[in-house]
Amino acid sequence: MRPREPGLGKPIVQTSRRDIFLLACCQALLLVNASGLIAMNGLVGFSLAETKALATFGATTYVLGSAAATMPMSLWMGRVGRRAGFMAGATINIVGCFIAALALAWHSFALFCVATCVIGIYNAVGLQYRFAAAEVAAPQHRAMAISLVLAGGVIGGVIGPEAAELARNWFATPFQGSFVVLAAFALVALAVQSQVNVPRPVVDAASGRGRSLAEIARQPAFIVAAIAGALGYGLMNLLMTATPIAMNFCGHPFGAAALVIEWHVVAMYLPGFVTGSLIRRFGTLPIILAGVALTVIAVAVALNGITVAHFVLALAFVGIGWNFMYTGGTTLLTETYGANEKSRTQGLNDLIVFSTMGLSSLASGALVTTTGWETMNRAALPILAIIAAAALWLMWLRRRVAPAAA
Repeated sequence: MRPREPGLGKPIVQTSRRDIFLLACCQALLLVNASGLIAMNGLVGFSLAETKALATFGATTYVLGSAAATMPMSLWMGRVGRRAGFMAGATINIVGCFIAALALAWHSFALFCVATCVIGIYNAVGLQYRFAAAEVAAPQHRAMAISLVLAGGVIGGVIGPEAAELARNWFATPFQGSFVVLAAFALVALAVQSQVNVPRPVVDAASGRGRSLAEIARQPAFIVAAIAGALGYGLMNLLMTATPIAMNFCGHPFGAAALVIEWHVVAMYLPGFVTGSLIRRFGTLPIILAGVALTVIAVAVALNGITVAHFVLALAFVGIGWNFMYTGGTTLLTETYGANEKSRTQGLNDLIVFSTMGLSSLASGALVTTTGWETMNRAALPILAIIAAAALWLMWLRRRVAPAAA
């Protein structure tokens, strides 16, 4: 029995460092799968698709699978608990990897797209790790817990592409072995997930089901959290997906593009070791604004040259900017719901994020091939302006409310 706060009847949440560490390990294993799939998705699609322009469609079905599963899986975890939900996601991923291996054996592009859609469900479940971290942390430690769990992705982002490449030629059909390895990592994830303990929050029966989603979504904090998370993620995905194509147009070899993406993934997750501390010191909204500023710097670098060094530096700044906006948005979101509202609110937020990502992945290839890399980067500036305006708006609202509350 957890201790209760005097006079409030609510259990005191004590930070579980053990579970935060295990969730960071789960995040690392999730990123092994995600980065490994990203590294080989286009090549597999190109080998299977009769219409080569559809070679990257498997990436879109991956995002669509995540988007479709986000709300149902979040609500289901609200009923059965985090551990069962996480383990179901890893199991579904193993099935998806098996379908992908069959698609390669049968040379079926349609079946491969089905496989990536199924694998996308694991990603939807895995993105709940950050919310689970907030639930096993005391309120003053939530930002730190979220950022440390996201930091686990650094290891997975490096291991995933290497593992996919190592197993590429294990079997007669290229990349079948890669999916076998990804399935093996999912088995390891199952073992780790089985040890995670995220207690279900105690819900006051008198409070009922809580507010409607419409009422929750009208909160200024929810609006800004969703904007920072969805537009920040969508913009990052837009530029990341277009980078290999843009580098190819600039005459750079695939190896250089792989190097850029690897540094980008490291930059996305490495700041997680300090982002929580920065949020605790400076506040959530200033960190979101810092993420916007860093992404503006990335655009400036991208517009200043097309050497490999320019691409590395630009995508590194994009990665750090994403981390600040996404971690800040997630931390802000935890302020918008009660215990009996969390599953629906988290599901709605991630549905918005994945829907935006789906649009950005569909648009990325078309934009870079028709308008060019420089025009695409300039188009990012109005999106960043929206995020900044939203954060400044909430800061203004809170400053107005503070004197009245005092």
